[in-house]
Amino acid sequence: MSLFEMSERAAKYRSDLLEFMDALVYPAEPVYETQMAESGNPHFQPPILEELKTEARNRGLWNLFHPHPDVGPGLSNLEYAPLAEIMGRSPHLAPEATNCSAPDTGNMEVFTLFGSDEHKEKYLKPLLEGKIRSAFAMTEPAVASSDATNVQLSMVKDGGEYVLNGRKWFASNALHQNCRVMIVMGKTDPDAATHRQQSMMVVPIDAPGVTVMRGVSVFGYQDREGHAEIDFNDVRVPAKDVLKGEGEGFAIAQARLGPGRIHHCMRCIGMAERALELLCRRAQSRVTFGKPVSDNANIRDWIAEARIDIEMIRLLTLKAAYLMDTVGNKAAQVEIAAIKVAAPEIALKIVDRAIQVHGAGGVTEDFPLAGFWAHLRTLRLADGPDEVHKRAIARQELKKYREAAQ
Repeated sequence: MSLFEMSERAAKYRSDLLEFMDALVYPAEPVYETQMAESGNPHFQPPILEELKTEARNRGLWNLFHPHPDVGPGLSNLEYAPLAEIMGRSPHLAPEATNCSAPDTGNMEVFTLFGSDEHKEKYLKPLLEGKIRSAFAMTEPAVASSDATNVQLSMVKDGGEYVLNGRKWFASNALHQNCRVMIVMGKTDPDAATHRQQSMMVVPIDAPGVTVMRGVSVFGYQDREGHAEIDFNDVRVPAKDVLKGEGEGFAIAQARLGPGRIHHCMRCIGMAERALELLCRRAQSRVTFGKPVSDNANIRDWIAEARIDIEMIRLLTLKAAYLMDTVGNKAAQVEIAAIKVAAPEIALKIVDRAIQVHGAGGVTEDFPLAGFWAHLRTLRLADGPDEVHKRAIARQELKKYREAAQ
């Protein structure tokens, strides 16, 4: 068995998921677009999505991301990665249809690992059942959130409660009509050691003092789940809703972000694969200056380069997943950082070239490419911008030479 060969059960999930995509998800895409347009509400929950969720659950394609066998199928990162890639081919439908959407995936893992029995009953259980959605509030508009130690939302202890004051934005999912709860990161002790100042708390989205100000657009798009700017004004949170304990915010973030980055990167590869497919079909079907577009040398170069690049980033992502499974997230930090830089960047280049081949049509909603482009460009900032990950990689690389010189 080769290093990255799929296990028998992962291969079965892959086969079932591919059949689900071909039979139901791709045909549902135009229905989804029509229902969204007719609703006039960018945060509408279209009926077709609920139908897909029911069908996915009936087929056993549910909570595939969850690594804990008591609440999910218990797939390893390496086993789940190819499934995330397939879902990435239809990012607006497939992840939510299978209950594998961010930020719910990360939040469900946090509730599983660090939530109280009350949290698990009140929030984790309905999240696993797909009855509610959740948001993750970490990024802030007033500080450079690429350095998470800058987080300023205050969490001040007052008896048996904490009082929260501050503002967050890009709280993904907060405008979803089924969103009921947030995991919020803020500062509980400004005088503690740098990475012990922050805590994470469970906050209902309808808690007194919580105001969803607006949905922030992304390259002009209003995503259905929303990227909300949220004001916290004297929001009172019981001490029992502090996750893991005061000062554990960074530790929770690291436990949450490693698997999430694998999921993001594999979905990027799925978008890149679909973009390449669309590029090839368009190039063969359109004629310019007396010959198919695909006969042009530069187009053939683009196709060859796309195939090479996709194979490279897939192997790098699978290596990161394998290391996370075998030696842990900390030991795989360079590979995790590397894929977070490489996967969105390369997928973005492929999508951009597919748009070029589609001409004016490529920038419209008639094809998924413009939406892919906006999503992928945003991913170069989400979960840490490229520069932060490159900084981490360079630091680890230089460390080898500093140690050798001693």
